[in-house]
Amino acid sequence: MEVDLIIRNATVATASDIIPDQDIVVKDERILCLGQGLSAIFKAAKEIDAEGAYVTPGGIDSHVHFDQPMMRTGDTFETGTRSAIAGGTTTILAFAQQRKTDMSLYPVVEDYHRRATGNAYCDYGFHLILAEPTTKILNEELPVLVKEQGITSVKLYMTYEPLKLVDRQILDVMMSTRALGMTTMVHAENSDMIDWITEKLEAKKMTDPYYHAVSRPNIAEDEATYRVISLSELMDIPILIVHMSSKIAASHVRKAQTRDLPIHAETCPHYLFLKSDRLRGEHFEGAKCVCSPPLREDQMDLDAMWQGLRNGTFTTFSSDHAATKFDHPQGKKAGLVDGIASFRKIPNGLPGVETRVPILFSGGVLKDKITIQKFVELTSSNPAKLYGLGKKGTIAPGFDADLVIWYPSGKMTPFPLSNDSLHHDIDYTPFEGMGFENWPRWTILRGAVVWDRDNGGLVGKKGDGQYLRRGRSTLSKPREVFVNEFRP
Repeated sequence: MEVDLIIRNATVATASDIIPDQDIVVKDERILCLGQGLSAIFKAAKEIDAEGAYVTPGGIDSHVHFDQPMMRTGDTFETGTRSAIAGGTTTILAFAQQRKTDMSLYPVVEDYHRRATGNAYCDYGFHLILAEPTTKILNEELPVLVKEQGITSVKLYMTYEPLKLVDRQILDVMMSTRALGMTTMVHAENSDMIDWITEKLEAKKMTDPYYHAVSRPNIAEDEATYRVISLSELMDIPILIVHMSSKIAASHVRKAQTRDLPIHAETCPHYLFLKSDRLRGEHFEGAKCVCSPPLREDQMDLDAMWQGLRNGTFTTFSSDHAATKFDHPQGKKAGLVDGIASFRKIPNGLPGVETRVPILFSGGVLKDKITIQKFVELTSSNPAKLYGLGKKGTIAPGFDADLVIWYPSGKMTPFPLSNDSLHHDIDYTPFEGMGFENWPRWTILRGAVVWDRDNGGLVGKKGDGQYLRRGRSTLSKPREVFVNEFRP
């Protein structure tokens, strides 16, 4: 029998197992079978010798911002997905953002299809950002988008004036997403706290980039996290709280989980490795690390993020790639007017779609901070389950042949990261100079090699990526348990 690809001598890693000495057989974009000695049974158009190295599922980055109007110097779908595959990510979920002036979601989604179609190097899907959830949108348009386009997740903001919803609006959205089986994501920070502190800081002319972190203290995240968990419990709805950074906020999630509430959470690389002192520095350099929630000042918060990865508090590990250029008047330097800094005007967000998978492998697995099984769970398997990507996220027969082949131990020369080596369209990385002991050697998208680090790097092309219609989450659902006799 002829097949498309055989990967020989692989150490297959899944969310539950490590299986050495495996051959992986690929046909028609799917994994056909795994086993030993299969290269003697099948004739393959292409064979790759993994040399005993780990082979993991292609990464799924379920939180990226590409080609959004508010990020005028950010990555497009072309440059962002190109960067993704170079870092071992084969699927991204980006955001189609409604503005408060958009009275229908249909033109919003159509616009993002135009931006992405034919431009992606990896597979992709959309979340919806709801900024003006009218009755018509919730009752008429969301059901159509779920059924016809397979868009099965929304994101809500509790902060940012152009996007934020008040609690009763959040409850209205939750009622609809619960009925439709959609995954509800929430950016949890207390907007009034942040606005009040910001005004006081500006009155004292404390406006350098560092004060962005001062304006958004842990307690703003802690309170909003507790509050949105309460809203979700009232509605009996699963939620995912995005890009968490605070020890206390993470403890609220953990306590809710021990009460059997379907509360999920994610964190990001910058909350594991960077602290708020990175927002200081000459020549406005601190603006490069302005993001929300901000980098935290205390190592205990970083340690708590690692603990949350290990103990299951965090369901997913995303990049929150929301990058804008630094040295550009519409990028980070929008916060520098006539030589005067204003942290309020600095675009939020960091680049990280290419470094997400390698940084957790090199800085987590190889440093014994997490197991390879937990790595797979966080970067691939759980995002696939949470966001209805049924044929992705693991290495098993019938699943898409999205694979990452790493270097065997000692095969790759360690190197310090340089932005010049990355494939995004951003002029910096917050991880400049960080040492890496491994990196994806090959990235394989549906059976086709799209990244070959030893032979030119990028070998895939624009247009390889396909739009993904998604189903319901298989990770959790409502419990049918309510706080009292009221049934929303």
